Amino acid sequence: MKVKFFATFRDITRRNEMDVPAPNDMFELLNTLCGFYPGFREKLITPDGTEIHAETIILVNGRNICHLSGKDTPLTESDVVSVFPVVAGG
Repeated sequence: MKVKFFATFRDITRRNEMDVPAPNDMFELLNTLCGFYPGFREKLITPDGTEIHAETIILVNGRNICHLSGKDTPLTESDVVSVFPVVAGG
């Protein structure tokens, strides 16, 4: 499956995208990504390690996971996951 990184997540990963074997669900994918990149965990997962951080937007095939099954969203090899930080401006 393909994982795409945007904005500050590109800075952390130093890449635009990567291919990884599809895990069972979104939370498993996020934990795998945290193992690859130091400093990623506090941006993606809450301090207690149980939820996706509120300042992270994740899409699967263009659909926000909050409209799917959240952290339990199942994943397949053909999926494209996009990871964004919440953007603020003024």
